[in-house]
Amino acid sequence: MSQPSLLLVDDDAELSAMLVRLLQAEGWSVRAALNAAQAEQALAAGLPAVVLLDVMLPDASGMDLCRRWRAAYPSLGILMLTARGDPFDRVLGLELGADDYLAKPFEKRELVARLRALIRRQTPVVVQPPTHWNFGPLSVNLLRREVLVNEQVIALTGIEFRLLLELIRTPGQAVSREQLSDAVQAGSYRPQDRTVDVQVGRLRRRLAQAIPGSDWIETVRGEGYAFVPRGVLGKSAGDDAS
Repeated sequence: MSQPSLLLVDDDAELSAMLVRLLQAEGWSVRAALNAAQAEQALAAGLPAVVLLDVMLPDASGMDLCRRWRAAYPSLGILMLTARGDPFDRVLGLELGADDYLAKPFEKRELVARLRALIRRQTPVVVQPPTHWNFGPLSVNLLRREVLVNEQVIALTGIEFRLLLELIRTPGQAVSREQLSDAVQAGSYRPQDRTVDVQVGRLRRRLAQAIPGSDWIETVRGEGYAFVPRGVLGKSAGDDAS
């Protein structure tokens, strides 16, 4: 996986060269701009993960650039670097859209640590929703849209399948009639409409026919319905080694 790229915007050429070497040694790809005009060109050429932005530049205010870039590039990380360590300036920079603020002089290790933390916050954690559930003899496969009991497919209507899917997502927890109705057809719920009760009743009978003596859907008075597997622990696809 390629390392995130950084853009350093600071008119101090000596400091910029030192920081470029430091950050490249950490494995990052780093570009440097000595003024706002060069920085704008660099951003147009390719958006970095993080901009290290000096507040005082010869051709623009870093505060103004921060506000403008935050509006133009919402996903851009902005770490402001400045010799002005006044608390008011720090608050102003953060209010204008900076993600972090570091006053000069600073420890190199602190800069690297702050950059790593900022990059981690920007990196989305992708959580794949489960596509397969097992509850003892009952198995539900979302991708195949199949429900199996003891490895035998049982026939459910599209509505019954969506109701069951909504219920098994949170075993043991009550799911409201409105939520179940929305799962079947968005916006179809009305307080006096008891259609969902009829649909859940049909689903109950289907499951009872396939698994005699079981009733895994309970009515929760005043709330709705709950899927309660009897004596088994549900597992999603991520938990199932098979």
